[in-house]
Amino acid sequence: MTRSEALSILLIEDDDVAAEAVVRSLEKAGLTIPVIWAEDGLKALEMLRATQTGQVAPRPRVILLDLNMPRMNGFEFLQALRADPKLSDEVVFVLTTSDDESDRTRAYHENIAGYMVKSAVGPQFSKLVALLQSYQCAVKLP
Repeated sequence: MTRSEALSILLIEDDDVAAEAVVRSLEKAGLTIPVIWAEDGLKALEMLRATQTGQVAPRPRVILLDLNMPRMNGFEFLQALRADPKLSDEVVFVLTTSDDESDRTRAYHENIAGYMVKSAVGPQFSKLVALLQSYQCAVKLP
């Protein structure tokens, strides 16, 4: 992957403490992928569509999505994303507190790439880092 094709991460998380923890954990693990943060689904869609001046999430990118957020939750975001022809192919990993089977099933119906529960990932964050590093090296995104 060349410098212009470097992978970025769009982190969609309403809890600033949780978002900072993800960023710090990625940095601590030595992951050099830039992280762009959106505090909810609406802000993330603005960044993805570049509808307002400000921060844009460059391609290629991977989205880490929380499900439980105000204004536009993760499921609403996924529906809007998949309905948009320019964004329907986005790679999304859910990173959430919900371990509910119905949430997992519903998310996979929106063609997510993976579902991770924060409490399980937290102590073993290195697994998420390894996944993202492998993904960056193995997959060429549009």
